Amino acid sequence: MVIGKKLWAIPEGYIPSKSNVPRPEMESHDTVSILNTSDSLVGVTISIYFSDREPAGPYKVEVAPRRTMHLRLNSLEDPEPVPRDTDFATVIEAELPVVVQYTRLDSRQSENALLSTMAYGSE
Repeated sequence: MVIGKKLWAIPEGYIPSKSNVPRPEMESHDTVSILNTSDSLVGVTISIYFSDREPAGPYKVEVAPRRTMHLRLNSLEDPEPVPRDTDFATVIEAELPVVVQYTRLDSRQSENALLSTMAYGSE
């Protein structure tokens, strides 16, 4: 069974540069969770969009067959790190249908904030 879509958008993104908790476990971060229910390895391309400059990327990852990947956007380095304290949006393109969820942990203060939502799948 293959479920999902090939193109996903997350219009909200922001990685705080500060954290008030142990690192790396509770460091402020944005995460995309990608579920691949197919029997094939899926190549995924991630592009980061900004309000005041050209997009960053493409960032390339692969999701193994019948597996999930929880990718902290903080860890993306090539071709450039995702900037901190900057509003951004994310577009995810997959070779085969996948399911994408977005989560943010904001640990700038001792009362942590966590939000999670499904990304918008368009095809």
